[in-house]
Amino acid sequence: MKEKLQQLKKIGMRSVVVGAAAAAAEVHAAGTDFSTLTSGIDFSTVTTGVLAVAATLITVYVAIKGAKILMSMVRGA
Repeated sequence: MKEKLQQLKKIGMRSVVVGAAAAAAEVHAAGTDFSTLTSGIDFSTVTTGVLAVAATLITVYVAIKGAKILMSMVRGA
């Protein structure tokens, strides 16, 4: 009786694994549609903010580099 129960469990597990693999293959073949999730997102304000910060940092770095060049000219090195 115990052996029959173990065989039944093995068969049940195999069918679950085969069923899950078939379902995964079907989903993978069809592809996932995220358009309903991504259609309401607008990154334009975030992009503008990131570009503004980058422009500010570039301005600071250019000013520092210019000051270093002028200081080296004054020192005569």
